[in-house]
Amino acid sequence: MDFGTDKVDQVCPSPDPAPHPPRRFTLPPGAVDTHAHVVGHSFVAERSYTPPPASAEQYLSMLDAVGTTYGVLVQISVHGTDNTVMLEAVEGARDRLRAVAVVTPDVDDRTLDHLHDSGVVGLRLNTLSGGGIGLDQLARYDAICAEMGWHLQFLTNTRHLAAAASDLRALTVPYVIDHMGDFDVTAGVDAPEWTAFLKLMADGAWTKLSGAFRMARTADYSDTIPFAQSLIEAAPDRCVWGSDWPHVGFWGQMPNVGTLLDLLPDWTSDTAIRDAVLTTNAHRLYGFTHS
Repeated sequence: MDFGTDKVDQVCPSPDPAPHPPRRFTLPPGAVDTHAHVVGHSFVAERSYTPPPASAEQYLSMLDAVGTTYGVLVQISVHGTDNTVMLEAVEGARDRLRAVAVVTPDVDDRTLDHLHDSGVVGLRLNTLSGGGIGLDQLARYDAICAEMGWHLQFLTNTRHLAAAASDLRALTVPYVIDHMGDFDVTAGVDAPEWTAFLKLMADGAWTKLSGAFRMARTADYSDTIPFAQSLIEAAPDRCVWGSDWPHVGFWGQMPNVGTLLDLLPDWTSDTAIRDAVLTTNAHRLYGFTHS
């Protein structure tokens, strides 16, 4: 995953201003975008990139334009452990939004209670970009999440996953791997690191079918198809979908969220599984209810 670390002083491109619904299928009621960010104006010095502002209003407008009911905001690395911008966004739309926060390992109970009351349902650890929290105190974060009824989320890649596999299997809470493991698609689906990731999925991991535009080397993202297919085959009930809006730290052609959704029919031809990825899987993980 290239966050453009040599471009910290250059603001990232803005997202596509005209998001549209998928054109190859109709989103089911209660569809969830499980991965997006809101962005304020004050950033940590050790960040890997500089994003443009992205407000809660802009995000909710994108959800409406695409036809998605719910969203999950993930604390962005450029804000470090200051979750204020994200929490304010979720508190303003609690019927539609949940959050995944970033905290230091010495976080106090009062802060955790505030996060819980504000709509936080998980914590994120990050091995890839400046401003993130790594895996050094994994047991501590597992304990926090177990106490709060949360899950753990990892921004990492398959190389780090292979090294941490035994520790991940020892977790007592659900855990989610961002962006399909940020795998090098040129290595192929038979690569040992990908095989190890699939084994983790079969053993209980979750993943976000997101970030195809980051992984792909083809303009239509078609080279991600066999990877997404194998993840869904390994754990159809533990795959969820995310837009990764507003596509921060990416310097290529900005994707349209509708175009990203239109990859799903190629990733699985089973409409029931596709609908579960978009709804019931995510409802279960993030605590959404939909009649």
